[in-house]
Amino acid sequence: MAAQSISLPGWAQGAASSGLGVLTLLLACLAMLVLPMPPFLLDVLFTFNITLSLVIILAVIYVERPIDFSVFPTVLLLATLLRLALNVASTRVVLLEGHTGPGAAGRVIESFGEFVIGGNYVVGLVVFVILVVINFVVVTKGAGRVSEVTARFTLDAMPGKQMAIDSDLNAGLLTQEQASIRREEVRTEADFYGSMDGASKFVRGDAVAGILILFINVLGGLGVGMSQHGLSFSQAMHNYTLLTIGDGLVAQLPSLLLSTAVAIIVTRISRSQNMGQQIVGQMLANPSVLYLSAALLGVIGIIPGMPNLVFLMLAAVCAGGGWLMAQRSKQTLVMEEDVETELEATSSEPPELNWEEVTQLDVVSLEVGYRLIPLVDRSQGGELINRITGVRKKLSKDLGFLIQPVHIRDNLELQPSSYRIQLLGNTVAQGEIQAGKDLAINPGGAHGNLQGIATKDPAFGMDAVWIDSSQREQAQTLGYTVVDPCTVVATHLSQIIKEHAHELLGHEEVQQLLDRLAQTDPKLVESLVPQQLPLSVVVRVLQSLLKENVSIRSLRIIAESLAEQAPRSKNPDDLLEGVRIALGRMIVQEINGLDEELGVAALDPDLEQLLQNMMQDSQRGGSGVVGLEPSIAEGLQNQLAEFSQQQEMAGQASVVLVSPSIRSWLSRFVRRSVPALNVLSYNEVPDSKQVRLLATVGKQARLN
Repeated sequence: MAAQSISLPGWAQGAASSGLGVLTLLLACLAMLVLPMPPFLLDVLFTFNITLSLVIILAVIYVERPIDFSVFPTVLLLATLLRLALNVASTRVVLLEGHTGPGAAGRVIESFGEFVIGGNYVVGLVVFVILVVINFVVVTKGAGRVSEVTARFTLDAMPGKQMAIDSDLNAGLLTQEQASIRREEVRTEADFYGSMDGASKFVRGDAVAGILILFINVLGGLGVGMSQHGLSFSQAMHNYTLLTIGDGLVAQLPSLLLSTAVAIIVTRISRSQNMGQQIVGQMLANPSVLYLSAALLGVIGIIPGMPNLVFLMLAAVCAGGGWLMAQRSKQTLVMEEDVETELEATSSEPPELNWEEVTQLDVVSLEVGYRLIPLVDRSQGGELINRITGVRKKLSKDLGFLIQPVHIRDNLELQPSSYRIQLLGNTVAQGEIQAGKDLAINPGGAHGNLQGIATKDPAFGMDAVWIDSSQREQAQTLGYTVVDPCTVVATHLSQIIKEHAHELLGHEEVQQLLDRLAQTDPKLVESLVPQQLPLSVVVRVLQSLLKENVSIRSLRIIAESLAEQAPRSKNPDDLLEGVRIALGRMIVQEINGLDEELGVAALDPDLEQLLQNMMQDSQRGGSGVVGLEPSIAEGLQNQLAEFSQQQEMAGQASVVLVSPSIRSWLSRFVRRSVPALNVLSYNEVPDSKQVRLLATVGKQARLN
């Protein structure tokens, strides 16, 4: 949730936008270091310092995410400088005017010296020492350690978070704008915790400075009072010690508040709740905790000699709180049972069947078990429908045609946490989701083990673990890519649609594409269909391109190539090779981007010649089938798979370059066994690319 914007008065907005506020504060701190301050102004500034500390700690408590208060390290530095400048200014007044009495440094210091510690400097010294111990040894030291560890873990987790954002972007779950916002949040989080690691050192140094200032003021005051103003030791000790203790308490209380604010913000987990909501929702969620606490307090309360009334009152409060929590849990359970009953009633009374339900099949459909219904129900905060819409939008842009809407429905025959993806009425994939958990996917470089349910990523089959949401940061630090259940289903659906895109492109979709092309190139479409080629042949060519993972978004180039080849051949396979040559620049750019060099593997010349001869014989015989010996086929597949794996480990695309006559056959030959391998013909490589031969495959296979 984004931080809420606050409307400020015009003068405040002007000061904030121009930076005059911070500049004024810095100049005021500098002035306090060198100029004497009247007691009244010291009272105002000390009160402002306490108020500022209260505002900061309340802002930390009510902020929903730590990075929503990303300016906190800077505010912490400025507040620390203000307090140190006040210490210097008050020290000057104490040493110059301390001989006149406890009111020499203003009413605030006098009040803390007289009222808070009862005018007894021994008591004041003890209280001050206790505050320093709490601040320096407990709060500041712990906050500094947590800041250091959190900063290191946040920086270590940055690559995993960036990979998760890129994965969601590639799957169509995020737009470019949303991905940019997510990346900015990751950078802001890393900068914030890195700054907090340094800012915590300011607080620690401030605590040390408070101790030193105390001793300097006491010793300096004794020397000034006795030597310059003729005070006795007891009188000088009383005046200067009370002033020093009052000054120290006035400074240490805001310091303790800021140290506590630092400790709170670095130990918080990012959630869309403030700290109070998180404590109530997590610590008091189980009524048994309050019931057991009430029982223990009640037992203590009936022991003779104990403050019975106090313990029994608190026992009653805990028991009452537990009863309220139990009633709230029962109401939630009743609501869930009502939803399940409604679903069962709906499923037990199906509507009357008609011919449309019998004959009509959804092109793409997603069926979910009843436990996954909250993922698709927007009234319950489900985001899956929006994710699927994003997937359709991105795939339609990448593939070049409109992906049909996905029909989502519940199926009580499925396991409660299962889902099933269907294309044209046939089930092509299924998976299982652990609702309320996150999936930590090992992309190959993760280290360390996670507590959870071991599984496989349904989209790519990688090792994964279902973990609690509280383990997300730990998993990202270990190198895992962590996604929520909606992202798992949407990514799986995206991968299935990519693999079966050719099945989703039919005559109606192709006619729609041609009609849109006719708006800009009417003569081209008019001369192509149906004058030169029937629509069915164009459909076959476009389906073949999609089957080989080639986008059809460059429809004009495809249509021009078909129109040029149509007088010579109406064979869809021959037309496909010509279209691929026309799309060569786009195909190669999709493989290795704008790199000038293209690393490839080539077939052994003897094996390539053998395959060409066998292809020609099969075409003359009319069968179109190449009868390759099993041993040669197995050896060729193994060598191509090994080359593809080596390229993948090196972070490079795997490409094999062959003659145009056998490209189509080899592409079909390795499509299932080596899906990551790109098979190109010599004619498809544009002149601007430099080809570098990485390996020659097939020689050993031919010898075998």
